[in-house]
Amino acid sequence: MKTTLGPKLRFPEFRGGGGWELKQLGDFLTESRLPGSKGDVAKKITVKLWGNGVFEKNEAIQGSVNTQYFQRKAGQFIYSKLDFLNQAFGIVPASLNHFESTVDLPCFDIAEGLNSGFLLEYVKRKDFYARVGEAADGSRKARRIHAETFLSFSMGLPIPAEQQKIADCLSSLDELIAAQARKVDVLKTHKKGLMQQLFPREGETQPRLRFPEFRDAGEWESGLLGAIFGTTSGGTPNRSEASYWDGDIPWITTSLVNFEVIAGAEEYISQAGLKNSSAKLLPKGTVLIAMYGQGKTRGQVALLGVEATTNQACAAVLPKEGINPYFVFSNLAGRYDEFRKLSNSGGQENLSQALIRDFPFSYPVDEMEQQRIADCLTSLDTLITAATQELETLKTHKKGLMQQLFPSAEAVEA
Repeated sequence: MKTTLGPKLRFPEFRGGGGWELKQLGDFLTESRLPGSKGDVAKKITVKLWGNGVFEKNEAIQGSVNTQYFQRKAGQFIYSKLDFLNQAFGIVPASLNHFESTVDLPCFDIAEGLNSGFLLEYVKRKDFYARVGEAADGSRKARRIHAETFLSFSMGLPIPAEQQKIADCLSSLDELIAAQARKVDVLKTHKKGLMQQLFPREGETQPRLRFPEFRDAGEWESGLLGAIFGTTSGGTPNRSEASYWDGDIPWITTSLVNFEVIAGAEEYISQAGLKNSSAKLLPKGTVLIAMYGQGKTRGQVALLGVEATTNQACAAVLPKEGINPYFVFSNLAGRYDEFRKLSNSGGQENLSQALIRDFPFSYPVDEMEQQRIADCLTSLDTLITAATQELETLKTHKKGLMQQLFPSAEAVEA
């Protein structure tokens, strides 16, 4: 007797049909082990995390002559044993036909009766890979899903026509998502290019582009940040003193310093915490610079949209009368690479108050020109925010649709 199940949502033409059959992946997938080159000469492929596709792998260091690679074919399903729980799945594209990977990136021929697009969308669901990933073996940091284990997993399978319909629907959504992502990237690239024109470049004191009404307004003023603005940093109240925490004063860490206007915090401190620590209440309009932090954090900039305190990893550039805070924020946000190079000079790994105070800064004396630049960039930020929100809406829509179009993991396991 066949085990049948079904999703919550089906296309009209399939609602009167039978239920989905419960099948093992091994019923349709066969691991491919066609010998290829050795690691020193192989044309290699890699699988991006979070379902972002299969790409050519470019290595700066030549591979080992002792490592055996296997030839892969267009249309095969591929995944990473080590990054199974990070959604490293894909279908080998035609452009990478006959490229190669090791057994750590196993490939599978797909038999008739299983649509490759349907399969990819099925396994990319967290409901699937997180649950079956519990079968992974190895250490906590190096857990692997081996091919034989993967092939033993069960899935719900409709008739080929319904598989195709689901795959086409989700593929269309992917195309919309990709197009919207490109729109966001174009807007961000346009803003970055505009900022390089509206603000002086590294080593220069005057911008390449000025709005027509200010072209005869004279040169910009230049100096060091510490000579133009007041600067400070924050502190962390004693964590063991409960009365210092969960108050109503926002306490900002570098995790929130991410080229945005900060309107709230993840943690709050009390008046007692403020009084009994080196934390300082900073005014709205203060520009924050991450002096150190994980990964790309160091050198990132944010603008306080509310009064707040910070930890000691944040440098604060205090607002100054006559200089628009958003102009300062935009100027410094566009100089991330300069901050990163500065922090790495002399073998240092962090920024410091001294380095930030000695950082060069130029600005137009005319506040109307500052405002004009700020308004221009704010308008672009508004467009970027709207486009990004639309992108997130599309992603959320797809996620919700997938939850309806596929049976739940609990139903498959039942």
